[in-house]
Amino acid sequence: MTALDHRRLPALDLVRGVAVLGILAVNIAGFAAPESAAFSPNLPRSGSPADNWAFAFTLVFFEGKMRALFSILFGASLMLFIQRREESGRDGASLQQRRLFWLALIGWLHFVLFWDGDILFVYAAVGFAAVAMWRTPPAPLWLMAIALFSAWQIWGVANWTPSAVLEAQVISGEASPAQQQTYAEQIKVLRADDAADLRGTLSPWSQEIAARQAKDPVAPLGMLAYNWGETLSYVMIGMALLQGGFFAGAWPRRRYVVLALGGTGLGLAATLAFTVWAFPRGFPEFAMHLATGYLLAFPHLLIALGYAAALILAAPRLLETRLGQRFAAAGRMAFSNYLGTTVLMCALFNGWGLGLFGQYGPAQRWLFVLGAWAIMLIWSPLWLRSFRQGPLEWLWRSLAEWRKMPLLRRS
Repeated sequence: MTALDHRRLPALDLVRGVAVLGILAVNIAGFAAPESAAFSPNLPRSGSPADNWAFAFTLVFFEGKMRALFSILFGASLMLFIQRREESGRDGASLQQRRLFWLALIGWLHFVLFWDGDILFVYAAVGFAAVAMWRTPPAPLWLMAIALFSAWQIWGVANWTPSAVLEAQVISGEASPAQQQTYAEQIKVLRADDAADLRGTLSPWSQEIAARQAKDPVAPLGMLAYNWGETLSYVMIGMALLQGGFFAGAWPRRRYVVLALGGTGLGLAATLAFTVWAFPRGFPEFAMHLATGYLLAFPHLLIALGYAAALILAAPRLLETRLGQRFAAAGRMAFSNYLGTTVLMCALFNGWGLGLFGQYGPAQRWLFVLGAWAIMLIWSPLWLRSFRQGPLEWLWRSLAEWRKMPLLRRS
């Protein structure tokens, strides 16, 4: 999540801070409601007009973009860590592999104890492949990343299109009785999963853990199989950008401007076009799976790169402000903030906490997002006044080094 070195790239911390806050705007659906809520404001029950507008806002500006940005940053940080260890005479690749082992273990525990939406295990797994490519120059990395990314999206579109077409035929009344029956059976399974998710999440903690294990004891492996192609592509892009000086502000200013305006503009245009189509149709479930998982993947990537370029352009002035410094502090503690957010959200929504799961639609869920953003922006700089890094960053580094690392600033 973050380079463990006293020398830092301030712009990288700033972008990472925006990403770790932004990812919650998407993940909140998984914390607060059954899985289907991530794909439609009208699932598992119909939402209000405000819910539909809030969902559309998240879809246009956050969905997919934050996942892309977060993964790109992981690749950049992975590369930065290895480079700096190599510069100091250490075997950076081997040390990074040790870090990835511990990250995989932490990610698996994250799944077992708290949430089945964990992405850390996926990062660790694809990280091992990325480490093997760390000496690869930027141009080949870009080519391999775009080739893999394209193939992955084509595969996903091919897999999900039949379901989306069937759904459209049923909604339009053009489906045959057999097709209607097939669709009804598929929906029945999904709604049963929603009901099981609701029961399990609102159970006492031990029962919730047992329910998650009973449902899918190797869910992180399933998520890896579902996401490795996209995630590895993003990670390689992050590695290439780091090598090319992108995060150090070494590109010509004009190139950043073109990427910020062009990437964001093109990506938003495509996303808006789909949203305009989906909104009056109530965001059909299978069409949303197709679009958010694969069809809008290149727009997601363009917007993520555009966001990053815009933030790097703004970094020199923004980092002089208190707000910019707070975002950078949140980015320095991205690992702690990411997992800390899980604990906070589970304490609010799960049965062992306040039990609010399933009670709020997309519009109301934004209140929880804004509250968590405020907490991260307040506690991160306060913590870093006294400590060198976040608590989980420190633990991760100590495990990788297999010795207790200094944490207090005065030590």
